[in-house]
Amino acid sequence: MNKIFLGVIDDFAEEQAKGFDLNHSGSDTFFIVRSKNKLFAYKDSCPHYGDTTLPWKRHHYLNNVAEYIVCAAHGALFQIENGKCIQGPCLGQKLTKVPIEISEQNEIWIDQTIIKEFNL
Repeated sequence: MNKIFLGVIDDFAEEQAKGFDLNHSGSDTFFIVRSKNKLFAYKDSCPHYGDTTLPWKRHHYLNNVAEYIVCAAHGALFQIENGKCIQGPCLGQKLTKVPIEISEQNEIWIDQTIIKEFNL
């Protein structure tokens, strides 16, 4: 199988984010947010400065009221549903969306070709 199992939808509480370190390098390379009962996956990299990760602490990708994804280094705010920056130094830019798959059993998967393509 060319896919990696990431968990099930119920592993994510509403308005929660979780980072993933598939290479076991000690640093998450992408994250998934559950918002309004949908999942959104993005590369863990601020568009303002490409190799800066977003959270101040592991899995802490959202602001304190869980309305936006936040870059702790730059203070940028991103819309959860499309990754667009609405405040901060990268205004108008977007986070890189990462394609994930959800099975009929609510399992979350990522294809290994996506991992290679996005350097995750």
